[in-house]
Amino acid sequence: MKNATATRADGRDLNQLRGIRFINDIAPNATGSTLIEWGNTRVICGVTIEESVPRWMKDQKVTGGWITAEYSMLPYSTHTRKARDINKGKIDGRSQEIQRLIGRSLRAAVDLEMLGSRTIWIDCDVLQADGGTRTASITGAYVALRRALLRLIKEGKFKEMPLKDSVAAVSAGIVEGRPILDLCYTEDVAAEVDMNMVITGSGTFVEVQGSGEESTFSQGQMDAMIRLGKAGVKELVKLQAAACAE
Repeated sequence: MKNATATRADGRDLNQLRGIRFINDIAPNATGSTLIEWGNTRVICGVTIEESVPRWMKDQKVTGGWITAEYSMLPYSTHTRKARDINKGKIDGRSQEIQRLIGRSLRAAVDLEMLGSRTIWIDCDVLQADGGTRTASITGAYVALRRALLRLIKEGKFKEMPLKDSVAAVSAGIVEGRPILDLCYTEDVAAEVDMNMVITGSGTFVEVQGSGEESTFSQGQMDAMIRLGKAGVKELVKLQAAACAE
């Protein structure tokens, strides 16, 4: 997507994604994995599968399977060292929020009944953070998950793909009064409004997180950010499909 009428500090147009690349099978012991490079943000997404379900599902007699996620920023992923959660004795609130978001997003794309009594673990580890780590984690996690499920189909554990749709995520925001797509870190910290959108390949919303940073935003600005987000996800879906086909 190009819009030559205005550019940003990094040279992108207002409606342009950063460069995105997937490097698959980065973690050989995972059932499926990919390293997503999104601008200067890099996240390893790995999927492992257990042949059992959480205790609460058994106790409540919930059928089908489950998908859960863990998210972590490695100590050297930011400019100043980020202490590991284990050294603090608990997971920080931001990491907990993001890993729950990743789990919700991927569950929206999967027919949990078709999984059978299995738990899919999605681990997202941030190697380098430059804005959009949660959107990169969700977008990369889908690729890792699809590749893992394709492997299980080849092994005869599924007769058909249990995915209902694809899912990806992208950010948009208002910076200096202008709606822009896919905020990098410098734009994120300067944004008057920041919004993250999780959208399926068919264009339906899983989640929208938007807030004014010491500011408010109008209906028109919100609509503009949503339009940018939906257009961005259309591009992401194509990139995901190419990565899954490798």
